[in-house]
Amino acid sequence: MRRPSGLLAVPLALCALLLLAGCASGTGPESESESESESGSGARSGSESGSGRSAGPRWQPRPGTDWQWQLSGRLDTSVDVPVYDIDGFDHSGDTVARLHRDGRKVICYLSTGAWEDFRPDAGDFPDEVIGRGNGWEGERWLDIRRTDVLGPIMAERFDMCRDKGFDAVEPDNMDGYRNRTGFPLTAADQLRYNRLIARLAHERGLAVGLKNDLDQIPQLVGDYDFAVNEQCAQYGECARLTPFVEAGKAVFHAEYELPTDRFCADSRRLRLSSLLKKYELGVWRRAC
Repeated sequence: MRRPSGLLAVPLALCALLLLAGCASGTGPESESESESESGSGARSGSESGSGRSAGPRWQPRPGTDWQWQLSGRLDTSVDVPVYDIDGFDHSGDTVARLHRDGRKVICYLSTGAWEDFRPDAGDFPDEVIGRGNGWEGERWLDIRRTDVLGPIMAERFDMCRDKGFDAVEPDNMDGYRNRTGFPLTAADQLRYNRLIARLAHERGLAVGLKNDLDQIPQLVGDYDFAVNEQCAQYGECARLTPFVEAGKAVFHAEYELPTDRFCADSRRLRLSSLLKKYELGVWRRAC
């Protein structure tokens, strides 16, 4: 999940914001060189620039690749990094094309394991696949066993990412079986669903990242092109991401509550692409 789930999510987020309040921004003030608003275009498919993703080999980010992860606020395209990870619904094909012209690869953030009532396709999900809340307003876990229902919806979302020209997908909420979802999900259910998500991305020429789900890395490292992880340093779990690095695949990693001097040395040793971010995942970042 892009934010911690459960009943303690809001207090944790508030604590993290207080902890980081005194930190200086690593990127300067939020700015936007674009004329369009990036706060919620709501497009489901098609590239506003009409170009879509170019043909060619699937992108494969290497260990240590620097990145920016921004899921809220007006997009600041001035961060000098080769990879941007942004919300797939909230940004247009023109935005992706602009980042490409600046030499960036662009990852399409989507939630594939939780229903969000604020998305334009929220009405496509039948009630029977929508479970417990995941700790965040408007979000509820999905019954990932129902691939007959979720597969076509996720395929359409990935079509949107492809048609807007994204290079990759970051599918979120990929470890529902470890949470109280309202459904009796098993590890086998999760493996089946996560492999479906990887296949849907690859069929569209998109790279795909495994989000968290540390327990299943040994089984899934071959299916995924990179990993995205939150707070492995805080919980002493970063070494578990080693299979991705050993396979020549990037691990895009973010911490929220630890200062950089508590995790950057280990991140460099493990060849992770590590950032300190605030919970809202705005423009502010501090890279290792």
